[in-house]
Amino acid sequence: MLTCPDPPPVTVVLDPHDDLPHTRTAQAAHNPTTGRATVHPTVGTDSTICLAYDILAALGKPVPVTGYPRLDPNPPWAMTAAWTLATPITHLTVLRAHLLGRRRIHDLITLRERTGVHLLLVCHRRRPTPTLEQALRQVDHRLADAAARLPGTEDSDLPRSRPPRPVPMHDRWLNLPALTTYCSGDGAQRRCRCTPPLAHDRGFHPPQMPPTTATEVARRLHTATAHPHLAAQLATAVFTAASDAQLHTARPTDLADGAATIALHDPDGLRFGCLTHPVPPWARPLLLAAAYQHAIAEAGDTPLFDAPFTGNDLPHLFDLAATCKLRPPQPPKPRSRSGRPAPKPQDQRTIWPFSNAHYRYPWAVTEYMRGCPPPPAWRR
Repeated sequence: MLTCPDPPPVTVVLDPHDDLPHTRTAQAAHNPTTGRATVHPTVGTDSTICLAYDILAALGKPVPVTGYPRLDPNPPWAMTAAWTLATPITHLTVLRAHLLGRRRIHDLITLRERTGVHLLLVCHRRRPTPTLEQALRQVDHRLADAAARLPGTEDSDLPRSRPPRPVPMHDRWLNLPALTTYCSGDGAQRRCRCTPPLAHDRGFHPPQMPPTTATEVARRLHTATAHPHLAAQLATAVFTAASDAQLHTARPTDLADGAATIALHDPDGLRFGCLTHPVPPWARPLLLAAAYQHAIAEAGDTPLFDAPFTGNDLPHLFDLAATCKLRPPQPPKPRSRSGRPAPKPQDQRTIWPFSNAHYRYPWAVTEYMRGCPPPPAWRR
C-alpha cells in the first residue's frame, strides 16, 4: 500500500461566524497549478463517493467516473490520490467540514496518509464536532483560528495574479501522425524483462509536435478523463508512435524514476524491437498518475495501461481520443462531380488506419534501415 511516511498534521480551522471574507479567501486560494485546491463538498449528502468526485472536479477532472460499480468507493478515491500525487497539489482545503460524517472524514485522512497533502478542514463551529474530534483522536492535528489568518493562504504564498490561461486551439481536430501506427495486427507480445536501448540510439525518431500543440494535447488529456490509465496510454501513443500491442507490454517497473523514460517491449521483432523512449515533460504527470493508481490498487506487475480495478463498461481509448479531438491524419474528403468537397456526414467517424510496419511511412528511420539487412519477404 502506498503511504506517506511522515504526513503533515491535519489543520482544523475554526470559523464559528461563517464569515464571508474567510470563505472567499479560501476560494481565492484555489489554484491547482500552484499546488492548492479548495473543495466545497456537495450539500445534502453523506456519500463518500460524492466527496471523491468533488475533489476530482476541483482538480479539473470530469465526473462522475464511468465504467465502475456505482457504489464502489475504491476507484474514485484511488484516482483522487493518483492525480494528487502526480500533479503539484500540496494543500487541500475542505470547506463545511462540520457537516462531514465519519466515513468521509476517514477517507480524507486516508488521502492525506497516501499523498502527504496538507489537509485543512474548515469547521464553522466554535469547536470541532464530536465526530471530527473522534476521527482525529489518533491523528496528529492542530487547531487554528480563521479570524487571525486562514492557514495556507498567506499573502506571500498566494500568487499576485494568476498566469493567463493558454488560448485553446479553438477545439479543432488535431491530426497527429504518431497515431497512424496505433492499430496493428501484431497480436499479444510475449513477456520480456530486458533493458531495452534508447530509441535514439537505434535511430528511431517518432514524429515531433510543436510546443504549442504539445501544450494543447496535455490540456485536453488532463480535462477529458479522470481515468489515469487511459490518459497515460493515449499520451504514450502520441510521443512514441507505438502500436497497441507494444503499449500493452509496459509495466510500472518499465517507468524510470520520475517517469523520465518508459520501456516498450517487442521481443518477437515485429516492429523495431524493444526500445526505451524519453518521456516529454508534458506527459510525465499522466504516466505518474497511472503508476500511482496501480500502486494504490496493489495491482502488482499487471500492464501499466490496464484498469487496476474491475469495470464492466470502461471507456475505450478511441472514445477518449474522440473526446479530445485527437486523431491520425485522415484520408482526403471525397469530391462531388463539380470538384468541390462533398459535405461531411454528421455520423462520419474517425478512421484509424491499419498499420503493421513503422518504416512504411516517410517519418520512419530510413537511415537506420539502410545499415540493416533487408527485411523478410513477409514484411516487405
